[in-house]
Amino acid sequence: MPAEHPDPDIVTAEQPSLAIHPIHLGRHGSATSEPPFTGMDWYADYGARHAEDGAEGRLVSEYRFTENWATWERHPAGCEVVYCLAGTLILHQELAGGVATTVLRPGQYAINPPNMWHTADVEGEVRALFITAGMGTENRAR
Repeated sequence: MPAEHPDPDIVTAEQPSLAIHPIHLGRHGSATSEPPFTGMDWYADYGARHAEDGAEGRLVSEYRFTENWATWERHPAGCEVVYCLAGTLILHQELAGGVATTVLRPGQYAINPPNMWHTADVEGEVRALFITAGMGTENRAR
């Protein structure tokens, strides 16, 4: 087992960063460190790597945002947890009667139910953690 670093805020080679290496949570309690995130095409490769987990698979990822999201998205296979780590994230969820807006600050979370279109705006710089049932995720222009 690697020794702990004396400064817990410093990530060493033995401690992968969730912002670089997302984690896949699979069936039977498995957890796999994923290759570095490289952009939107990464998701197709991720889906192929874990296809056997189907709707039971979950992607745990951390992202940094400095601009509002350009698209809406939804996840038909299950819920998505959105947890704000830093900054202010303004989550918009499309409901039958309109759009509900939730402001998330550090330590707060929201849940996007299955098939709910959602997008977000940011104030300044935001870091957020996502736990996503990603199978079948769809996007549309905002």
